Amino acid sequence: MNEQLRTLDHFKVSAIDMAVRFGPKLVVALVILFIGHLLGRWVGRLVERLLVRLKFEAPVRVLLVRTAHLIVFGFFIIMALQNLGVELLPLIAGLGVAGAGVALAMQGILGNVAAGLTIIFTRPFHVGDYLSIGTEEGEVLDVTLFSTTLGHTDRSKVIIPNRKIVGEIMHNYSNMRQLDLVVGVAYDTNLEAAFRLINGILSANPRVLPEPAPVVAVSQLAEFAVAISVRPWVRVPDYVAASGEINRAILETFRAEGVEIPVPQQEVRMLGA
Repeated sequence: MNEQLRTLDHFKVSAIDMAVRFGPKLVVALVILFIGHLLGRWVGRLVERLLVRLKFEAPVRVLLVRTAHLIVFGFFIIMALQNLGVELLPLIAGLGVAGAGVALAMQGILGNVAAGLTIIFTRPFHVGDYLSIGTEEGEVLDVTLFSTTLGHTDRSKVIIPNRKIVGEIMHNYSNMRQLDLVVGVAYDTNLEAAFRLINGILSANPRVLPEPAPVVAVSQLAEFAVAISVRPWVRVPDYVAASGEINRAILETFRAEGVEIPVPQQEVRMLGA
């Protein structure tokens, strides 16, 4: 019993001694961290205003603002540790060795980060642009440090690691695309009249952009028909709907106006039957 009392007294004395020695330093360290948090938020707001002025995308702004906040807060963490008497040189050396091992094990992730930074600062595309990268294509929905998300017209999403984008051949359609429609008319059709009907259909469709001007021209003298190429410009979200609407309008208008859309025919002659 006496041994337990002596142990408890020793623990109380040690606790009081630790509180006297490190209590003020701990309070100062907490104050330093609080100031660092406030200053980091202030620097983050300054960075965000600058990025808005430079017209950076919203996901990129969020990423860079958080990075700036963490850098400032990390600096104050170092100050707080120094105030507590923590030896930073051995700690930094240990973190360096551990970091080298982690880097070897995470080469793919670090490659995505490096590629993500390249995309963020070179800005080869923006959120809302329509991209074609290799066998994948879609509207850019989000850009992060690790990946880029594309949205398909069927409402599905494809997430591409950033290292698969940087260095690849990329087709950026921006925020509009050009339809490539073809309609065939008979060889005896008045082409000027057919062009007027098509141009009227395009100007009446609200999805078709007036600029750049649509292209309507003869594209091929085919075996059974004269192929007319119809290539208007539309917004990326309207690409599929506009295609269906224009095709239907051309068919109905040509029927109403008596413009023949020929179908392939084959004549078979029986000789010596």
